[in-house]
Amino acid sequence: MKLIGAGLPRTATTTQMIALEMLGLPCYHMRDMMADLSKSVPLWRRAYDGEGPWEEIFGDAQSTVDFPSAFFWRELMDVYPDAKVLLSVRDYEGWARSMQDTIVQIYFGDTLMHHLAQSRYHVDPAFKGWVDLMTDMAWEGRGAFAGSKGETGPMIEAAKRWDQEVKDTVPADRLLVWNPKDGWEPLCEFIGLDVPSEPLPHVNDTEAFKTQLVAGPAVAAINEWWQREQPTAQ
Repeated sequence: MKLIGAGLPRTATTTQMIALEMLGLPCYHMRDMMADLSKSVPLWRRAYDGEGPWEEIFGDAQSTVDFPSAFFWRELMDVYPDAKVLLSVRDYEGWARSMQDTIVQIYFGDTLMHHLAQSRYHVDPAFKGWVDLMTDMAWEGRGAFAGSKGETGPMIEAAKRWDQEVKDTVPADRLLVWNPKDGWEPLCEFIGLDVPSEPLPHVNDTEAFKTQLVAGPAVAAINEWWQREQPTAQ
C-alpha cells in the first residue's frame, strides 16, 4: 500500500480512484466493496471489530480512497508505515449538498431512493449487513457523523472535525491536503510520479450513484425476492 485516502465520501473519491489507477496505483474504493457484499461485509465487520484482515481486504491494491477504508486511516497508517496519506477536501456547503443528494438518502428521508434502499434492506441479507456496517461507521457510536441524521449544519461540523483531526495527526511530510481543483501536479509530486499528458478526470457520479449503486440493484433484489416468495402458479 502506497497511498491511504483519508478523505470523506463525496470529496471526489471516484475521481481520485480513476486518477490513481491512471498513475499505475490500483485503488480500492467503495465500489470494490459493493461488487461482492457477501464476501466484503464480513471482512469489513472484522476490521470494525478490531481484527483488521487488511491483506485479505486489499489484495493487490496499492492505494485506497473512500469509505470504508478512509474510516480506518489511523489504523492503516500503522499497518503501512511507508504509505502516504491523501486528505481530499472540497467546499463544505457543496459537499453537504452532495451527501444529501446521495448517501444520506439511503438512511434518512422520504425519497424514492430511501424507500428502495429500505425495501432491499428487508429482503437482501448481504445489503442489510452493509447498511448496518455503514450505519456504524457513519451515523452511530464512533461513526464519522454520529448524532446527525444528514442535517447540513451537524454534518459540516463533523466534516470539519474529521479534516482537522487528520491534519493534526498525520506528520506533514506524510500528508497531502488536496482539492481536485488543484490538478495533477501536487498529487504527482507528492507520490513521486510524472504528471500524465491526459487531463485529470472530473467525474460527477451523483446520478450513477442513484441509478447504478442504489436504485437498480434495489429493484433487482426486490424482484428476485418477489419471484422467490410467490407460490408457484397452479
